[in-house]
Amino acid sequence: MTAMWQFEMGSQGHDDPLIDELVRVLETASLTPLFQPIVMGPQVDIFGYEALIRGPSDSPLHSPVTLFDTAGRAGCLVELDLLCRRLAIERFAQLGLEGFLFLNVTPLSLLEEDFREGVTAQLLEHAGLPASRVVIELTEHTPIHDYALMRQAVAHYRGMGFRVAIDDLGAGYSGLRHWAELQPDFVKIDRHFVQDVDRDPSKRQFLSSLLEVSRGLSCRVISEGIETSGEHRCLAELGCELMQGYLFARPADDPLRRLDLQNISQPGSPGEPPARPASGALSLSAGLLSRHVAPLSRDVRVPEALRRFKEAPGLRCIAVLDADQRPLGVLRQPDLLSLFANPFSHSLYARSTLDEVMDDEMVVVDERMPLEALSARVTEAPESLVEEFIIVDRDGRYHGVGHIVDLLREITTLQIRTARQANPLTGLPGNHAIQQVLAERLAKHQTFCAVYCDLDNFKAYNDVYGYVAGDQMLLALARMLSEHTQEGDFVGHLGGDDFMLVLEGDLARCRPICEAMIERFDRFVPTFYREEDRLRGGIEASNRQGQRVNFPLMSLSMALHPVSPVTAQSALDLSNVLAELKGEAKKHIGSTLFVDRRH
Repeated sequence: MTAMWQFEMGSQGHDDPLIDELVRVLETASLTPLFQPIVMGPQVDIFGYEALIRGPSDSPLHSPVTLFDTAGRAGCLVELDLLCRRLAIERFAQLGLEGFLFLNVTPLSLLEEDFREGVTAQLLEHAGLPASRVVIELTEHTPIHDYALMRQAVAHYRGMGFRVAIDDLGAGYSGLRHWAELQPDFVKIDRHFVQDVDRDPSKRQFLSSLLEVSRGLSCRVISEGIETSGEHRCLAELGCELMQGYLFARPADDPLRRLDLQNISQPGSPGEPPARPASGALSLSAGLLSRHVAPLSRDVRVPEALRRFKEAPGLRCIAVLDADQRPLGVLRQPDLLSLFANPFSHSLYARSTLDEVMDDEMVVVDERMPLEALSARVTEAPESLVEEFIIVDRDGRYHGVGHIVDLLREITTLQIRTARQANPLTGLPGNHAIQQVLAERLAKHQTFCAVYCDLDNFKAYNDVYGYVAGDQMLLALARMLSEHTQEGDFVGHLGGDDFMLVLEGDLARCRPICEAMIERFDRFVPTFYREEDRLRGGIEASNRQGQRVNFPLMSLSMALHPVSPVTAQSALDLSNVLAELKGEAKKHIGSTLFVDRRH
């Protein structure tokens, strides 16, 4: 099959290097199947795995989008489609994974004249997998025009015992028509409708309607692209049974077999775009930027390294390792190629080993390093060293290569998302980020203190002095709270005059911090009043019943709840406790720190 296809391409002629690369990929079957779990129910039991394909890491066809686009232009979509299925089925069986296998299939390949029926069934039989465990997932990249033919193809698969799914409903050309025409067993909702669903009422209503329709059609909905615990919780409340996303696990060559609610926020395997949590969520780590570029041993000859670079023009850096898989140095493409600019270089370096030509100056980072710290690290490094950096595991062994452009992209995306979720007045993280921080600290069994901060008599001040003066008061409070905290502490703005602190450490550390905040607040708050109001100790304003009453100067009520590693609470439980404590604090006149001593 490959030889015939090569002959046809040769007879047509082309000058596309991507097609030449595709020929090599098909001939060597150098594709890697990855598997991402699809989870079910509140306990996130694994329902199945979606098989995803990646080209060689050092190839321009690494991206599946580029890979399939090139195959379509080259007229070999069927060959690529069948190769992907074969590799995914073989690897799924080899790993002994449980549940359903979701196989991505391009609808156009089913309609090609040279498509061979029954091949998938033969592959499954050879692997020892029943068709009843396989879901054919139709992935739409171009519009479907012949629905009669497509219905026939779907009926053919169903007749052999397969189930059928439609991918990315809402993102393609006519997803709702696909749903009506093909009547799939599963429909996957595009991530656009899932992202921030917990904070977007229109998306929540849309998904609620889709779930209602799916129940009437006996079709199961899978929500894709879940990245935050808020999205997960909202979808569960809507009754969405099946979910998929980086919150649970990332695509991996050898995926997780079991998940639970304690580890769903942990990063997974590298090589894919990382999840993008809100400010204050579990930090993205360097490991998520890792691209596995096959390393070389220190005793490899220089011509072998030169060959690697020439075969993969996009390859910029190769790590050189010792016998224990620890990095000794790097080979950079420009440096190595410059060695061979001289015509005598080939004979000069023909028998040299990499030990003699590698650069032992490099940036090496632990895969667990947060992206914020990594950004500071590469900023401080010499410019010549930071285009790529070497990522190692916690034992110092080679993990992969990171690229500065990937780091910049993720940092920028994180900053944009942080700005979007921040309070528009103070710029502090909002309610969503606060809940994530609390959930993270609880999941990691950390010792910390949660402190609810609320201004007393702020509404009266805002009514009398106006919203501009009120905003200045809130900004001053936000600055003061931030200035009294240190690295590792968190300051959030719930909205209005309500703030939240998450302070590292036990009561012995946190209580003095809060007392210092109250003392400073009481010193500066009189400066926000006119002299006559300061002298009489307050202002006259209407209460909520419309009566004119005297309101004292603003004061600060703080409710402090210590949390120990043995605390069995959820973020929601903690929020409820803090609301109760705040009520107790506000019963006292003047600025008050109310400490929960029940634990």
